[in-house]
Amino acid sequence: MTSTEAWTSTTTPSEIAARLRGAGRVLVVTHMKPDGDAAGSSLGLARAINLMPGKRAEVAYAGPMPAWLHPLREGTPTRIWERDGGPTEEPDAIVVIDTGSWSQLEAFRAYVEPRAARAIIIDHHRRGDAGVAAARWIDVEAAAACQMAAGVCCLLLGCLPEHLPHEVAAPLYLGLATDTGWFRHSNVTADVMRLAGDLLEAGVDANALYQTVEQQDTPARLRLLARALASLSIEENGRIGIVRITRRDMAETGAGASETGGFVDLPQTIASVKASVFLSEADPAEYSLPAGSPLTKVSVRTKTDLIDADVACRALGGGGHRRAAGARVRGTLDEAAAQILAALAPMVRAMEQRR
Repeated sequence: MTSTEAWTSTTTPSEIAARLRGAGRVLVVTHMKPDGDAAGSSLGLARAINLMPGKRAEVAYAGPMPAWLHPLREGTPTRIWERDGGPTEEPDAIVVIDTGSWSQLEAFRAYVEPRAARAIIIDHHRRGDAGVAAARWIDVEAAAACQMAAGVCCLLLGCLPEHLPHEVAAPLYLGLATDTGWFRHSNVTADVMRLAGDLLEAGVDANALYQTVEQQDTPARLRLLARALASLSIEENGRIGIVRITRRDMAETGAGASETGGFVDLPQTIASVKASVFLSEADPAEYSLPAGSPLTKVSVRTKTDLIDADVACRALGGGGHRRAAGARVRGTLDEAAAQILAALAPMVRAMEQRR
């Protein structure tokens, strides 16, 4: 079942905690190419489960891995799906966190789909596939999946956020910080800041996390960044900014696909730009497509609710949040650019008419 009408909650945090307390083995999966929220929520939840007697949780990752994730996942049982495959022992429960979309779970689908009855979704996105899991807790008002995971962790360990063990609090803070742009985006609320403060009280070293994630660039990334900036185009009378990266750019600079984080935000620094787009050529082999098949990843960020990134990306088969969304287009960079402009332009023009 994939209807968007069915994308609703069917369980509660308390019920999820009860199910996890009754599970001996738990597999936690998140979307391919994990970002800070995916990594933080999956690691935080798995560590909380593993602190309970007689429990074992492990996290599975797939797709390009950011370099900063390797040291952060130390001490937590993890598997890289392409290398390790599925668990050797059958899990009692599967938690799918920070996504509920098959398009973001392609590597895991053959394993997760037959086990949907014992799967649990914890997600904050506006769209997903209900068939991924029978039990779903969806909170589109949450700034990050880590905000939701923190509540489950507290229920599992019977404590307040400020009393969470440091090894649980740290990844939760990471996801909360990165999904809010280090507390700069419009999804920052009083509840977000209260939770961040509680996690700091638990002993999180915010500066160390920032250095680990944001200050580990390679020379190759900066060379790739220069190419992205050089590609900048401005559309719709300055309201839409687009940057793009080709696979040739990555090959010639020596940068990897995981080193493009934050590129979508570059055009937003321009005062007139209200919608920022990042286009990157993807390797079709990563998605089991024939060699030579053109494939483009699209990321969109907006500065105003009058331009809905989720609606725009749904027109391309993707989705996400009102201010941040993405899609994959079976086409070239130019074809993807034309499609996303066609989706965004009417909203930009409607916004202008309201001024």
